[in-house]
Amino acid sequence: MAFIGIDHGTTAMRFALIEGEKVLTFELGRAEAAAMSENEILTSIEENFKVRCETIDLIALTYSMGDGFSAIKDVRSLEGRGLKSIEGAGKKTGGGTRIFDAIRNSGIPSIAIPGLHAESKVDPRMKVFSHLTSPEKLGIAYHILCLGYKNFVVSDISSNTVTLAVADGKVVGAIDACIFAPGVHHGPLDLQAIRNVDNGYCTANQAFVEAGTLKMTPYKDREELLSAAGKKEGPALLALDTIALFAAMEITSMQLLLKSYEATGEIFLAGSVGEFEYVQKKIRAHLGQECQCLGKWHAAIGCAEIARDVFAGEKSILGVDVSYP
Repeated sequence: MAFIGIDHGTTAMRFALIEGEKVLTFELGRAEAAAMSENEILTSIEENFKVRCETIDLIALTYSMGDGFSAIKDVRSLEGRGLKSIEGAGKKTGGGTRIFDAIRNSGIPSIAIPGLHAESKVDPRMKVFSHLTSPEKLGIAYHILCLGYKNFVVSDISSNTVTLAVADGKVVGAIDACIFAPGVHHGPLDLQAIRNVDNGYCTANQAFVEAGTLKMTPYKDREELLSAAGKKEGPALLALDTIALFAAMEITSMQLLLKSYEATGEIFLAGSVGEFEYVQKKIRAHLGQECQCLGKWHAAIGCAEIARDVFAGEKSILGVDVSYP
């Protein structure tokens, strides 16, 4: 039996296949995917996974913020691809849309995973925020659950930073990138950013996508930043030191939420920056606690695990209802 999970990441679309004990992965850059036809995308899946589309039992798909629905459901039952609005926080390239439409139009059995938002089953105090996390973070959390952990905090650190708290196998809260800790590219709007928006210098979304720690450095992108940090260069270290400090603060806030559920647990780091050893050491030092580290593929793998378990009849994933078939 073959199950696929798709992670709609900031820079790339990542795919994972679970077939028995076998796990395979590949990725398409979002700009690369945007330039492909729907048929080319399906062919890419078949060639990379050496599987025919008609033999895939279920795909679990994530798309953008996923804030227009709150239960896992058939992709073809969604309105507006599962979004309240196409406007929002983040860079738009069209790659995620092309892949979503390719899967929806393919005839392959497929489910969509929602993000967490004000209509989700989370701690009611978290609902002061309209949006808590995009769907692929649930893939990361579900993979950790499948590893045998029921109480934990996971912080996904890359272009942005998003942290989730899971108590007794259910997500009870999360903090999205536009609320607290910055990532490399994105971050919350501070006082000056609000003034810039009000004065018409930029849109709120432009302010968000330029509020990460790269603005503290002369480097142009994440790869340059991480390369420079590996050489112990000053501006890169300041940027990563800043990310590590705020990520540790955000993790601590989610640990505080877990206390309300009489739970403590492991800490996991994920994402391309979260797997950077320098950042790991800094966060461990700030927290005075060990952290386990996941690679960039675990969101897609977790989504494939969701597909597998929904196919088997699971009706709740991390506390999120399943409305399928």
